[in-house]
Amino acid sequence: MAKKKILMLVGDFGEDYETMVPFQILTMVGHEVHAVCPGKKAGQTVKTAIHDFEGDQTYSEKRGHNFAVNYDFDKVKPEDYDALVIPGGRAPEYLRLDDRVVEIVRHFGQANKPIAAICHGPQLLAAAGVLKGKHSSSYPAVKTEVELAGGTWVPNNETFTNAHTDGNLVSAPAWPAHPEWMRQFLEVLGSKIEA
Repeated sequence: MAKKKILMLVGDFGEDYETMVPFQILTMVGHEVHAVCPGKKAGQTVKTAIHDFEGDQTYSEKRGHNFAVNYDFDKVKPEDYDALVIPGGRAPEYLRLDDRVVEIVRHFGQANKPIAAICHGPQLLAAAGVLKGKHSSSYPAVKTEVELAGGTWVPNNETFTNAHTDGNLVSAPAWPAHPEWMRQFLEVLGSKIEA
């Protein structure tokens, strides 16, 4: 397997599991992952949130862990990366207001590089204008944004464990889909895990 250099865009109140788990999985299989946040330098942290499905009309939210970014946002050159990961939670809602973040996402979409987006992550894809003609899963509340951006929303199964691959875009509705989401993303990356 060729080691890939992967950029992960994180921010305060991004979903805890959707930030930690892909970072750990991608690192575990040997890829170099740079987790970055606008205005943050390596070693600084973002606050995460734990979202759960407890029978309410939407997810519940509790304070999660502090997640340390490991690379300076200001040093990011998107052309140096092979792939992009966009965790969900509330972070994409405000990250999409940062012009440089949107430019970075647009680079990956226009260059047809692998992108993994989960939950509210497709909000960044919509803001960058890279969903036109694409099929994307997301948390149900993001369906309208996917469609307004010219994409086709992929329905979720009852347990939110499904993921969808459309070319180099791998998307999923929420953290219960991690096994399928990461399996499909690793396939797109050309990563192999053998028992």
